[in-house]
Amino acid sequence: MPDSRNSEAAWTYHEATKHSCTSIRSNLHFMDWPNQPLPFKIYPALELLRLPAELRQTGVAALSAMSRSVPAHTNASPDLEAVAQLLYLSAGIMRKRNYPGGELYFRAAACTGALYEVELYVVCGGLSNLDAGVYHFAPAEFGLRRLRAGDYRGVLVEAAAGEPAIAHAPLTVICTCIYWRNAWKYQARSYRHFGWDNGTLLANQLAVATALGLPARVVCGFVDRSVNRLLDVDPQREVAFSLVALGRVAALPPPAPLQISPLGLETVPLSQREVDYPLMRDMHAASSLDSPEEVQAWRGDTPKTDLPPPAGTTVQLQPLSDAEMPRDPLEQVIRRRGSTRKFARSPITLSQLSTLLERATGGVPADFLDPPGNQLNDLYLIVHSVEGLPPGAYVFHRSRGFLECLKQGNFRADAGYLGLQQELSADAAVDIFFLADLRPILQRFGSRGYRAVQLEAGILGGKLYLAAYAQRLGATGLTFFDDDVTGFFSPHAEGKSAIFLVAIGHSARQKPG
Repeated sequence: MPDSRNSEAAWTYHEATKHSCTSIRSNLHFMDWPNQPLPFKIYPALELLRLPAELRQTGVAALSAMSRSVPAHTNASPDLEAVAQLLYLSAGIMRKRNYPGGELYFRAAACTGALYEVELYVVCGGLSNLDAGVYHFAPAEFGLRRLRAGDYRGVLVEAAAGEPAIAHAPLTVICTCIYWRNAWKYQARSYRHFGWDNGTLLANQLAVATALGLPARVVCGFVDRSVNRLLDVDPQREVAFSLVALGRVAALPPPAPLQISPLGLETVPLSQREVDYPLMRDMHAASSLDSPEEVQAWRGDTPKTDLPPPAGTTVQLQPLSDAEMPRDPLEQVIRRRGSTRKFARSPITLSQLSTLLERATGGVPADFLDPPGNQLNDLYLIVHSVEGLPPGAYVFHRSRGFLECLKQGNFRADAGYLGLQQELSADAAVDIFFLADLRPILQRFGSRGYRAVQLEAGILGGKLYLAAYAQRLGATGLTFFDDDVTGFFSPHAEGKSAIFLVAIGHSARQKPG
């Protein structure tokens, strides 16, 4: 582990789901609006435990919470109010909009197409005002439905091969992804979106955990079959994608039961019919781990992705000091966040861009990033309108805190094309592209490394969202023409793959400042 077949599955999927001008024009897919999936998973026969509606105010500045982590050995356990805060500010409904066909619900974290294919489950020991059990989060009603009574944390400890953060966590959130809910619009490319959309949600959840004084760790290494069985999800339709250990207690949970019985719980069908995209299920199956031994072999030893020394002009970042940082509280920033639909072509400052980059890339507490501070994705930028920075293409040297200019010029038209011919990427002040060298990642981690690199991009993108809105800027995630992105940033990016794109600037609906 990993073997060559395992790595080849990710390459096959990645190549088959690339966007190009030809693939877009030849795709006859259309939006089947009468068959649009429900945005919520509903267990009609289970009683709802409503969560507290009054959420405590942490008062912690968003730019502080999103860039720091509580030390892993800090003993802290959430109560029911903290659980409510964690769920609401990562996947809760912030606002809704009426339209001729019904209502559209906007949640705390950005999601491709506002389709929200990520479901959250809570596995906990006995907490203050919350009994031990396995629960499903119902965002529409803001409550929990209990699937299993009792302490099942031992199942996760065993599935995660004794990962200490899981073993000592009083609460673990399991993030699953539902194939059809996103594939209805994005087809087989949706498996990439699993990482992006789960990641932006986790960026919020990690920041909230820090604001609440809870240690948190993202865990991607686990026995898939065991976690899916605990939740009793149909793996042909819904699969566990990541775990988040939250809090820490000294005592270990009871051992896992010898057998996990199926639940057979009724759920409301998502739509009249579902279209299957086997490529996604093949990708997930190839990236699944089958035993704790495989999990142990998979975890750790992140391949180094250092950039070569700069060959061009460099510009030192000028992030705001702690004293200069906007102090808007995290919960306030999350409430006002929303994907920008139109950018004004007005400049942002170098300090704002520097703060975005510094705060978003300070490190992600995850089991696939070892030692801590490692990063799988490199950040490349097309700068259009940043005061004190000539327009052009740049690469971010994270360890040295500067940007290297790859080429100068006005590339708004190029950026618009690369962002799937959308005005958003042409009108933004800056476009931040995530590129990764998949070769060492897949060689080390097998196809499961593809999950990790997409998830990390989503988390970093979610942090950019938070950092932008904390500075009264706008942001939106976009898709792209894969090979054209690599070509634009080459020869520097030669051999790398485009993973994600975030456009940032002033929203056209608000005044700059």
